[in-house]
Amino acid sequence: MKLSLSILDETFAICTFPKGTPIPEWVIGSEFYSVTKTYDELSVVCPQRNIPEGVKYNKGWRCLKVQGPLDFSLTGILASLAMPLASAGVSIFVFSSYDTDHIMVKGYDLDNAVKVLADAGHTIVRQS
Repeated sequence: MKLSLSILDETFAICTFPKGTPIPEWVIGSEFYSVTKTYDELSVVCPQRNIPEGVKYNKGWRCLKVQGPLDFSLTGILASLAMPLASAGVSIFVFSSYDTDHIMVKGYDLDNAVKVLADAGHTIVRQS
């Protein structure tokens, strides 16, 4: 499967909060964020610049957005991206929305990830 992806300009971070923590107000004020609440924790993906002191997070992530919307009947989308990146030793963090998937790579791996995905037949564009 050949996909078209765009590189978001922002640098992101992945935050973690203890089980039962409500979604912080500063997250909701962000232009772009993703929240995942599980039985064990609350995770937030958001622009790195928005995170206040005292929050536990992993910084320096860049995001590649799969151009959607994607039909729910499609299969192999993430595999077509994750497999070549894994073979190249590029670590990823993935999250999805109703319309599409987002693949995050560390900023220092972005150029390599773009090359690997392009070599695998995917189209990558920079988004403003």
